[in-house]
Formats: sequence, C-alpha cells, structure tokens
Amino acid sequence: MPANPSQQSAEEALLAQSARRNATDIGGDDKPGGQRNLDTILRIPVVVQVVLGTASMPVANLMKLGRGAIVPLDHRIGDPVDVVVNGRVIARGEVVVLEEDNSRFGVSLTEIAGPQGSAPAE
Repeated sequence: MPANPSQQSAEEALLAQSARRNATDIGGDDKPGGQRNLDTILRIPVVVQVVLGTASMPVANLMKLGRGAIVPLDHRIGDPVDVVVNGRVIARGEVVVLEEDNSRFGVSLTEIAGPQGSAPAE
C-alpha cells in the first residue's frame, strides 16, 4: 500500500502493537521465550485492504465496462476510509497523494479501532 516510509512505519507500529496485545493475551510475554513468540507472531503475513467505497450495478452494466470506464463509488473525497486487516476494521484514515509520486496514493491513519470496535468488514 504506502511507499512513504513514515506511513509504512506507522502501519508496522500498528501491527506490532496489535501483535503485542495478542501475545500478552495468550501469555506470550509472561513466560521465558515470550520475545521469541512475539517475533513469530510479528512474521505472520496479513492481508491489508483499504475500502475506498462500494458500488451496486446490474450485471448487464458490469458486462459493458471496458478500459477507462468509471465506476462511481459511495464515498466522497474527504470521507474516511476503513483499513481492514484479515476481514476486521483496525483503523480509519484519509486518502493522501504521495509527495514523491503524484500518480500514487496512500492512507494517513486518523483513528485506531479498539478491540471491541473491530467489527468484521462487509
């Protein structure tokens, strides 16, 4: 997702914080070798998605789409976007254009979802 080092480190910190919380919940930090367990957890690959919006259309319109077609989404510029990891909303943020490459964008995190607020994504 983001190529910006500060955004990348923010995501890594978020994932590390979540992993530490999970490791503590299962007793990983309370026992000898807890750091090894944490290192194992931190190497687990996860699927990160940013939900920019959704669209609904009949199959007939879907079949007519071609290169350059525009599909309007239900989000507007400035609306918050959800950051989803393995099907759970873990944060919300704003879409930003990367300074070093105007043709790419990333997400600036504005809110971290708590354990109870982490509802499954649709």
